[in-house]
Amino acid sequence: MSQYKMWIDGKWVEAESGKTYPVYNPATGEVIAQLPLGGVTDVDKAVVAARKAFPIWSKKSQADRSAIAMKIAAMLRDNARELGKLDTLDHGSPAQRAAFLPTASSLNFEWAAYNCRSLMGHTIPSTSEDLIYLQREPIGVIAIITPWNVPLMMVVEKLAPALTLGNTCIIKPPSIDSLEALKFAEMLDTLGLPPGTVNVITGPGGIVGDALSSHRGIDMVAFTGSCEVGKAIMSSASQTVKRLQLELGGKNPVIVLDDADVDAAAAEAVGNQYKNCGQICASPGRFYIHEKVYDQFLEKMLAGAKKFVWGDPNDMKTQMGPLVSAEHRDRVEGYIKSGIEQGAKLLLGGKRPTTAPLNKGYYLPPTIFTGVTQQMKIAREEIFGPVACIMEKFNSDEQVLAWANDNTYGLAAYVWTGDTARGMRFANNLQAGTVRINAGHGGGPELPWGGYKESGLGKEGSLYGLYEYSNLKRVQVDLAVKK
Repeated sequence: MSQYKMWIDGKWVEAESGKTYPVYNPATGEVIAQLPLGGVTDVDKAVVAARKAFPIWSKKSQADRSAIAMKIAAMLRDNARELGKLDTLDHGSPAQRAAFLPTASSLNFEWAAYNCRSLMGHTIPSTSEDLIYLQREPIGVIAIITPWNVPLMMVVEKLAPALTLGNTCIIKPPSIDSLEALKFAEMLDTLGLPPGTVNVITGPGGIVGDALSSHRGIDMVAFTGSCEVGKAIMSSASQTVKRLQLELGGKNPVIVLDDADVDAAAAEAVGNQYKNCGQICASPGRFYIHEKVYDQFLEKMLAGAKKFVWGDPNDMKTQMGPLVSAEHRDRVEGYIKSGIEQGAKLLLGGKRPTTAPLNKGYYLPPTIFTGVTQQMKIAREEIFGPVACIMEKFNSDEQVLAWANDNTYGLAAYVWTGDTARGMRFANNLQAGTVRINAGHGGGPELPWGGYKESGLGKEGSLYGLYEYSNLKRVQVDLAVKK
């Protein structure tokens, strides 16, 4: 069993409390590591270090910072295999996918390296005796608080623009799968960054995350996670009016119209629903299927779900491993129980395995409910598990649009149709930050990501995402000749 330390002010340190906590392998339930139990004092140390580093790091030229970002991108690719093994070990990602994620993450640093060098100021026409221009500057010290569902990628998506633009950062990785973040810190430690430029503190969000979001020395909080925690961060951050970037999940509708390619829609639905055990904010939350193609779609999705290979994440044939923790598995099982009690029909799965070796891990099989109605708990709340909710049949565009928008979330939506113009009309009326027509989840750092309503604030990715990590300053100069 490995013992780890935190990275603060360019040094590897124990928690001030001297305490540690265990990390479990979700595939076996075994303890695999002990991590420092960070607390308020550790946050104070990291803030002091980050504030000391900020004037040094922010004054480097953008060319120098971009060059370092390119080195980080290369390191992520070079260490993809080792990082992937850690992802399988403490998160349960299938080995066939785990090594791909660090390589995909490297694109965020490459994109930031190029585009931070391209951010341009603007002049604003006024009078012949005035010069008014706008410039972008780093914000300061940014707390990056990330979720457990894609542990390394979530860190990198926020750190790449924040760091490359000149901010210093304190990373609070997810407590249950922090190993990749700590390995990433080891890689950063070889670059000769000013001490305190990046810090990593492990520990529970209720202590470390709250201390960061309420700390007067933190200028911005970038967070991905649950809506409940996001609201708590907003409340804490409001005391010092911090900048916030929040991505808070979704209950994403998938709409299959009567003229859709049902084969393609069902195949995409299976992959999107069960990839990463459904632990992705863009995963389908509700399937709305037109009554004319309902039976056909359900037959094909059921067949695809039965063929989806789940089990040991170390097996290269496995497409879906365990849920991330016993606690989260219990939470998903609570939703399954609620669906049954409220009258939905459990068509497939729903029960954890009882035979060895899978009975020792945090597994649930691909699960499908039918007959789900708008007011059921499983239709209203984000399950974040391998559970597909097939809603009541619909027979009109107006009806399904109303149902799809009837939710507190507005992150993403999917529309399947053979009529592109019809699909675009849906896109114009759906309350979601991203609408995909005849396409599943996918993207890259050049594309904005962020939702409407309680799905969060601000954007990640694209130039809009870069702007989130900078301040906009107006400078005005009087050019008039003085007599």
